[in-house]
Amino acid sequence: MNLYAIKAIYTFEMARWWRTVMQSIISPVVSTSLYFVVFGAAIGSRIESVEGVSYAAFIVPGLIMLSLLQQSLSNASFGIYFPKFAGTVYEILTAPISHVETVIAFVGAAATKSIILALIILATAALFVDLQIQHPVWMVVFMVLTALTFSLIGFIIGIWADGFEKLQLIPLLIVTPLAFLGGTFYSISMLPETWQTIALFNPVVYLVSGFRWSFYGVADVDIAISLGMTLFFMAAALAIITWIFKTGYKLRS
Repeated sequence: MNLYAIKAIYTFEMARWWRTVMQSIISPVVSTSLYFVVFGAAIGSRIESVEGVSYAAFIVPGLIMLSLLQQSLSNASFGIYFPKFAGTVYEILTAPISHVETVIAFVGAAATKSIILALIILATAALFVDLQIQHPVWMVVFMVLTALTFSLIGFIIGIWADGFEKLQLIPLLIVTPLAFLGGTFYSISMLPETWQTIALFNPVVYLVSGFRWSFYGVADVDIAISLGMTLFFMAAALAIITWIFKTGYKLRS
């Protein structure tokens, strides 16, 4: 394992992130805080509680997960796309560093950024509501697994994209709508029975449900199923990346 190469790429990616602190940290935190204020104040005044949890506190895990998904995709996709755009990706491909080490470095940096941001948002939310985390270990597990999984997906998007517009195509048209329809601001038990069944085909439901359970012990889906689905998504993303490096898809042309 070439730890020096992994450290070099990881350090470079983290340094680039810190240089754009306004865009990378402050902007997402402010945006999420606005979601919290608007939904917590406007809707929270009409909905006293959901499954025994005050609405303002109920949406916090969903908002953190929404930010985690978006930032993991964005950080990882841009992290690998920029070397492609600048032409430096060929230096990485020809360097004495394996494909596994390349993925570890880029995905590890993207996941680290997302987790740091999620923790900042969690601390910010604690200023507005009285949070309780019943299962802190599982909270960290779901946070790390989700960040890694969507950083892997973002890595795939960054390789697939051949323009800056495509970098935003899947996050905006697919992931964000799925996040909003995946129980971020509500419990799917509040939906009609038919829509509850349809919602179970939304992969984000399992991520939000498991993460919310770690806070309040309430979930729309069994915790074992949520964990299993998260690991399944990660395995699928790893399989696609393995295929990309084996075939050289979008890398050798």
